[in-house]
Amino acid sequence: MKPSSGSNSPKDNRLLAALPEADYQALLPFLEPVALPLGMSVYESGGAQGYVYFPTSSIVSLLYVLADGASAEIAITGPEGLVGIALFMGGETTPSRAVVQSAGQGYRLRASVLKTEFERGGALQHLLLRFTQALITQMTQTAVCNRHHAVHQQLCRWLLLSLDRLASNELVMTQELIANMLGVRREGVTEAAGRLQSEGLIQYSRGRITILDRPQLEARVCECYQVVRKEYDRLLPVGSTAPA
Repeated sequence: MKPSSGSNSPKDNRLLAALPEADYQALLPFLEPVALPLGMSVYESGGAQGYVYFPTSSIVSLLYVLADGASAEIAITGPEGLVGIALFMGGETTPSRAVVQSAGQGYRLRASVLKTEFERGGALQHLLLRFTQALITQMTQTAVCNRHHAVHQQLCRWLLLSLDRLASNELVMTQELIANMLGVRREGVTEAAGRLQSEGLIQYSRGRITILDRPQLEARVCECYQVVRKEYDRLLPVGSTAPA
């Protein structure tokens, strides 16, 4: 699932790249390039969503925020997908919020354009529904992981899923933010990150996490990572073109 580095293009997004050329060209005039800086709120809980976003070099976290302000990540989306499935699933709004976790670029498409194209059926509808199925799998597996697996396993899963969506092996993220994403105490993340660093799997310094040994990280992670990755690869195969 790892994206390519280099100049920003709509085809750096896996969904847009998988469209048949005619469908892609029809959509291209309506795609607006946007910067997605760290911490930007793409949409808020219950708020109106005027656009869907196709990240090309950024990662967006889907968070559920409780009444007391506590939050937990329910899924992440990067260059493999889009942000804003409520717009074509008929719900219009969602109780979750979407926040940029890793800064980068992307493209946005007006909700009215997306709805028109989706309702025509065809390749775009097919791709968006398959992506939604993969996203639901990730949400389901995240719930299972948070309930049944240790914090260091959850951290490994989160690191690997994020790494799959970046062109480098470095993440910019504080332990406090990771704790908020996982919905656990910061002390638990500090202990888990320290354990991985002492074993030579990662290097953590001043909010930057560098992955030093990915194979060993995959050996430490729980089954949830492979379940999610295999489902994305099955539903959104690299280099494929959706049927017209």
